[in-house]
Amino acid sequence: MQTRRQFINRVALAGAVGLGGAPPLQAAEGPPEITSLRFVKIPGDCLAPQYIAEALLHAEGFTDVRYLDTPVDATAEAVARGDIDFGFDFAWNAVPSIDRGLAITVLTGVHVGCIELLANEGIRSIGDLKEKRVGIPGFGTSSHALVTLMAAQVGLDPKKDIRWVVDPSVTHKQLFIDGKIDAFLGISPDPQELRARQLGRVVLRTAMDRPWSQYFCCMLTGNRDFVRRYPGATKRVTRAILKGADFCAADPARAAQRLVDGGLTPRYDYAFQALSELPYDKWREYDPEDTIRFYALRMREAGFVKSSPQKIIADGTDWRFLNELKRELKA
Repeated sequence: MQTRRQFINRVALAGAVGLGGAPPLQAAEGPPEITSLRFVKIPGDCLAPQYIAEALLHAEGFTDVRYLDTPVDATAEAVARGDIDFGFDFAWNAVPSIDRGLAITVLTGVHVGCIELLANEGIRSIGDLKEKRVGIPGFGTSSHALVTLMAAQVGLDPKKDIRWVVDPSVTHKQLFIDGKIDAFLGISPDPQELRARQLGRVVLRTAMDRPWSQYFCCMLTGNRDFVRRYPGATKRVTRAILKGADFCAADPARAAQRLVDGGLTPRYDYAFQALSELPYDKWREYDPEDTIRFYALRMREAGFVKSSPQKIIADGTDWRFLNELKRELKA
């Protein structure tokens, strides 16, 4: 059962993404200062809002919207260089990037928790990772950082207690299936596939397990110069992304189908499961500044960053657009 408000929201969202017409431009704001946009294109069903947002972006006045292939751990660098205008990045990637002086600006959190720690049957807790093999793309990458924070939280010494395995020649999922690693961090569709095959177990799910579930996972970042030069366009981009998140929350089945139709993911069932489980509607409730502060503190303790949380927030965030949109896009 759904309320009248929920029904109206669903209809409006469906129309906004080209499923029944497109909304008019926000007349009071005027047209965007620039009409071309470049976004990162990286694997992960959880990134659905930015792809759902493509039709919304056209409705906002952008005529050229492109998604460019970018390695997951190179998102911040690509955005800072200006190769990409906007990207989705993990909060624990954005924090050290700002600390290093990269020219990125965090604009909003988009959703909570898309990461799962997958392990063999002998591992039932983070503490059980001691002396186990954990697959990572490399030291200093997002996977290495997050497992380090998880391990440190339960009293492990990540440098001494974990056997890190770096093998760029094969995916971590395949290393796990082949028994060459004991655990790794997965994003959809890998967890869904392993569950379907009854392989391994989920030790931790950031969408559900504290403290990770209390903070944003993926955040929208923009090139600092773009955000400063084109505030009108930046607000329109942020609005389209958040409406895309709303659509994923309201109709995960249709959102999953759009990912499949766009060639962005191969399996509808895995995508639907992932989108149904992710709390895309939390962007109004959670405070992205709390997220940056939390990870800045944890990463400073772990030696990943040197700056204080206050400096990272001051240097690399801008919540003006989000605050305006929270008033504008009331549930």
